[in-house]
Order: sequence, then structure tokens, then C-alpha cells
Amino acid sequence: MQAVSYTAQWMAAARALESERDDALFTDPLAEALAEPRGSEMIERYAGGGLLPFISIRTRFLDDAIGDLLADGSIRQVVLIAAGMDTRAFRLRWPDGTDLYEVDHGPLIEEKRRRLEALGATPAVRRHELSADLTQEWLPELEMAGFDPSRPTLWIAEALTFFLTEAQAAGLLRLLASHSAPGSHIALDILGRGLLRNPFSRTFLDRLAADGTPWVFGTDEPEEFLAANGWDVVCLREPGQPGAGEGRWPYQVQPRDRRHANRLWLIRARLAAG
Repeated sequence: MQAVSYTAQWMAAARALESERDDALFTDPLAEALAEPRGSEMIERYAGGGLLPFISIRTRFLDDAIGDLLADGSIRQVVLIAAGMDTRAFRLRWPDGTDLYEVDHGPLIEEKRRRLEALGATPAVRRHELSADLTQEWLPELEMAGFDPSRPTLWIAEALTFFLTEAQAAGLLRLLASHSAPGSHIALDILGRGLLRNPFSRTFLDRLAADGTPWVFGTDEPEEFLAANGWDVVCLREPGQPGAGEGRWPYQVQPRDRRHANRLWLIRARLAAG
């Protein structure tokens, strides 16, 4: 499997560990099987720095975004971009009539399908797989799979922008905006720029780079960055704040005006008018 697929196993291993806690933010009964063979190894390799609690907090934040934004019935189309070993199709409750699209590269989609079939897993939503190269034009293939750009969409981009350049992240946001109907939303996470420059992060970041999955992009102005690329932020949180793992984050949340602080942004945004 490609390096990014090992990252998918790492995320699954983190969800499996969270599921074992008495105070778990969510339960993912499929995660342990999807984390093999290298997920636990990667947990050890990338240990420290609050990464495990962040993965759990982010997972719950995006779970809640799905639940909240589908609650009023206006959105019944959800796209997971670079879905990896995500299991939301199986572990969340979905409103009737919802279509969920999981987009990732072909080998990972096929391996995930094989494992889920072996587990006898049954999705709780109409689930559509799309094998696609996200570095190429992929939205026409999404439409061929049944996606309807005239319907409001919730886009989920979890742990994706980290690996993109600023230009690529901006291009992705603009691309999604251009294929979104009024009433569409996006939920995602973005690194703060300070985290990428902090010398205490260097060992961790160097390991990621050595493994072929460097973290590249971060911003300390997430509202401005999304607004410049077609989206208006409606909810911005950092780990440890209400609605974002309050009581589970091991560090003090820094004041917004403190420069160069390590930040991890959790975001919901709506399609900008016009």
C-alpha cells in the first residue's frame, strides 16, 4: 500500500485506541481491523505532542458536523475526500435518503472493500466508492458515480490540507465551491503555521517527511484563507474549547492574539453567497 495508505492505517489505529476508553468520544468497532498491519507501529512512531487526543477530538468534531448539518433535511449528499479507512458510513446514524461518497485512490479503496467484506460490515447509508487521483480532475468521475452538483453538499476534508501546498489547498477549496449548490458546507481541519515552525515539532515533522508524508501547509488566519477561496467560516474551534474536546485536551488553549502559538483549527464553513 502507498505511504498515504499507511497514514490511513495510523488514523484507524488511533480510533481503535479511543474506542477502548471509558470516556470515549466515539466508538469505532471496525477500526482495529482496518489499522492492520502497520497502524499500531505508526502510533508509536508518531507518539507525543498531543496527536492522539487531537485525532479523537477531530473525529468527534466532524461526526458532530455531519449530524448537525444533516439534521434539518437540507443536505442529503456528503463527500469524504481522501476517505482512507474512515468508517462513518457504518458507525453513524444517517437520515433516510442520504448519499455518502468516499473518494480515495484505487488501491486503498480496493483494500478497504476487501477488509470490510471480510468483516461482514453493512453500511447504514447509501455508500458510493470512487477510485480517483485527487491530483487530477476527479469531479467528473464523482458525477458519473451519482453525485449531483445541483444538490447542497457537505464536503468533509479530514487530515488532508496538511499534505498540500498553500496553492493546492486554495485550489481544492475553490474547486469544491465551484461544484457546490447554495446551502453547501465544508468541514475540515487546518494546521496553524506556528506548529510547522516550532522547533519542538521538528523531530515529529522530520519523521513525517522521511516517510514521504510531510506536513506542508498551515495558516494562522483560517477565516481569511477560506473566505478568499469561496467559503465563510461559521464555526472555528481549537482542541480543548467547548464543542472540541473540552476536558480532553492536555494543553491550555492559547489566546487568539498570542503570536506563533501552536494551533490546530477545526472548521465548519458554508458556501459564500455569489
